[in-house]
Amino acid sequence: MNDVLCEPSDLTAEQLNLAELKNQLVLFGEDQKNTFLNRGSVNDLVYQRSDYFDALLSRLWQHYNFDHHPNLSLIAVGGYGRRELHPLSDIDLLVLSEGGLDKDYQGRISEFITLLWDLKLEVGHAVRTLKECIDVGLDDLTVATNLQEARLLCGSERIYHELKTQIHSEHFWPSAKFFNAKVMEQKQRHARYHDTAYNLEPDIKSSPGGLRDIHTLSWIARRHFGATSLREMSKYGFLTDAEFRELDECQTMLWRIRFALHLELRRYDNRLTFSHQPSVAETLGYQGDGNRGIELMMKDFYRTLGRVSELNKMLIRLFEIAIEDEPNSKKIEILSDDFQRRGRQIEARKPALFQARPESIMDMFLHIANDKSIESISAPTLRQLRTARRRLNRFLCDIPEAKEKFIELTRHTNALHKAFPLMHKHGVLSAYLPQWSQIVGQMQFDLFHAYTVDEHTVRLLKHINGYSQDENRDKHPICCDVYNRLAKPELLLLAAIFHDIGKGRGGDHSVIGAEEAYGFCIEHGFSRPEANLVSWLVGNHLLMSVTAQRRDIYDPEVITEFAQKVRDEERLDYLICLTVADINATNPELWNSWKRTLLAELYYSTQKALRRGLENPPDVRERIRHNQHLASALLRKHGHTPREIELLWQRFKADYFLRHTHKQIAWHSEHILHHHSNEPLVLVSKNATRGGTEIFVYSEDRPSLFARVVASLDKKNLSVHDAQIMTSKDGFALDTFMVLDANNDAISADRHEKIREGVTLALMQDGAITIPVRRAPRKLMAFNVKTQVTFLPTRTGRRTLLELVALDMPGLLARVGAVFARQKVSLQAAKITTIGERAEDFFIVTDGERQALTEETQQALREALFDALSDVS
Repeated sequence: MNDVLCEPSDLTAEQLNLAELKNQLVLFGEDQKNTFLNRGSVNDLVYQRSDYFDALLSRLWQHYNFDHHPNLSLIAVGGYGRRELHPLSDIDLLVLSEGGLDKDYQGRISEFITLLWDLKLEVGHAVRTLKECIDVGLDDLTVATNLQEARLLCGSERIYHELKTQIHSEHFWPSAKFFNAKVMEQKQRHARYHDTAYNLEPDIKSSPGGLRDIHTLSWIARRHFGATSLREMSKYGFLTDAEFRELDECQTMLWRIRFALHLELRRYDNRLTFSHQPSVAETLGYQGDGNRGIELMMKDFYRTLGRVSELNKMLIRLFEIAIEDEPNSKKIEILSDDFQRRGRQIEARKPALFQARPESIMDMFLHIANDKSIESISAPTLRQLRTARRRLNRFLCDIPEAKEKFIELTRHTNALHKAFPLMHKHGVLSAYLPQWSQIVGQMQFDLFHAYTVDEHTVRLLKHINGYSQDENRDKHPICCDVYNRLAKPELLLLAAIFHDIGKGRGGDHSVIGAEEAYGFCIEHGFSRPEANLVSWLVGNHLLMSVTAQRRDIYDPEVITEFAQKVRDEERLDYLICLTVADINATNPELWNSWKRTLLAELYYSTQKALRRGLENPPDVRERIRHNQHLASALLRKHGHTPREIELLWQRFKADYFLRHTHKQIAWHSEHILHHHSNEPLVLVSKNATRGGTEIFVYSEDRPSLFARVVASLDKKNLSVHDAQIMTSKDGFALDTFMVLDANNDAISADRHEKIREGVTLALMQDGAITIPVRRAPRKLMAFNVKTQVTFLPTRTGRRTLLELVALDMPGLLARVGAVFARQKVSLQAAKITTIGERAEDFFIVTDGERQALTEETQQALREALFDALSDVS
């Protein structure tokens, strides 16, 4: 076998066998890889790869004697037609004939394609007559687009030119029809990525601002003008020389990342996943401690997507004017000396307005806030804005007139509808605020966040804007009420802008953001109390979420502690609006009725505490008596005598009546009074409770009870989010589990009986606990979460608080429960929180005598947990 790379045209007939061709492809791939790793030009490599396969396919075409057929052509289409081949790119081929082929040629074409497949090439092919090509192309936009880029490799030039003539004729996808179809196709593609380039695992090709957006421009230009390249587009005046250079630079950047990714993969993919980002960054020479190299690469990548996206939208609007001439027919309304509205777009009325008076940029966004019908900036004005933005020699916030207009904008009731999102989209927030420019494209290395820091923040602003819309009242009832009575909603807007602005700079981002928010407010003329409120919100923007999800909010001490930090109802109102918007903007799938209920209960409990006065703590005994009175009334309605109820409740501790509602108490008691079996009693609530399903377990207590229950639930792909673990005076467990299904919803009624049976069976078994074994999700494999076990002090010292951080692998909670059982640790309560790939769980535990754990016991428990979780950290 020849270990020397040969030109395909030099291969002899004897060398055109599967083994030798595979060897040549391996040698060619290694040569390209080495060149790339030695910083060779990716553009040269992409075109070289295309040229190599041109030569190889031509040699094979000759080998199969297709060149003897007078009316047969081999044509490259799609990306291959553009001469763009990356290591794993599809090689799209069209075998074109004038008429039908006889069986001999059909058989040889089949052998030809089979050989390419045997060589492990990603070949897409079609064998069609000229008429079939045109007919299929007329019905299929994708085929029509691929045919636009048809390039003859070998065979009949006459047939090829006849195809090109018909493709470029007016009846084959007229320019206006093709333009509208490609624009709609792009909109649908963008929607699949939530209309943002800033997803944390983006697709290099298909994400907004990706390579496909550049292709769309070239397809439209090719169809309308006949331009076959970006450079040719600039010759028609639709791209300035600067814009051509920018698009070309962006394409090169995206090609480099895609080429590096394809070198890492075995199968075709263009997703830059968490698992591949480190190796791609290293291949491209990005370096730094920890994730610094990845951060630097991804910032460059996201900024490239942003530039492409902006150019794409601007040029498509220019194409629209040229192709449809529609904008010229739209009514013009004069807005001021500087601006006018044409249809739904705002236009500058002077050619160099933004360069002459940079503060007029802020005027434009005030007009956008004033007029809800304005949806975008016209293409010529956007081009002017881009030029002015590049030529700014200082931040806009350093221009007094711009500062005044920014303050006016923050106080505008409609600023969040379009103005602020467009300011981010077109780089104006970065041009105004130095700190904002630092978070553009800032990665967040977890599965909790779906977006970069800047995109998350803009989405947070959109969610705040939603509070003023009635259609969101069912989803966010408290926030919709509270937001409309905020005295100064602009302070919430500023807190939203600064809440994550300190990320990526080391240290606590909340502290960094709080300091910078205070300084910004003072510099912009806000009073010290206003600046203090904004700073406090930024510094404590995680406080409410953490308290609701990771603390026992039914403990009066927890509510008192939280209320002391909040101090007054004004801060509470601002904080819940910021908290809810923050959670919703983090990940589209994160918000659910469970979180809504927890936050609502924390809000109302804190509100009561503040109104009552923190110096007047709630009367716990009065609450217990109140719950017992209401529960007893319900039970008596069902025929139970006061004596029956009293005898049962004498067995329960006071804490039980404090931590359950009267309806829960009546529900539990009703079934316990009717339960005369030695089997455990397992109840599954028919109606959703706090957004989840309540599972109640009444059974003779034993150390492994918690572990057996959660292991049984895990087998059903259910997640426990909250657990109240209690024991009666005579040693019976009174445990309540709040459970959600795989979609974070309450469990459907048709599953209740199977779940009840499964938990009951698990509790009746003895011996070792079976930990569910399920494959971890693929995304988790990219993360390494260090297991942390922290013991926290308590006020009374009678119980021990344990905080556990670990990788959220299947069966995690069951493993923890099994450790508690082996260590003879008694669990009193649990709060289970999953933040992306991290499990951050909170447990209240005691020893077998219901006392706090000694230091010796804590150390033994810590070591046992580390040992049990060592293979998931």
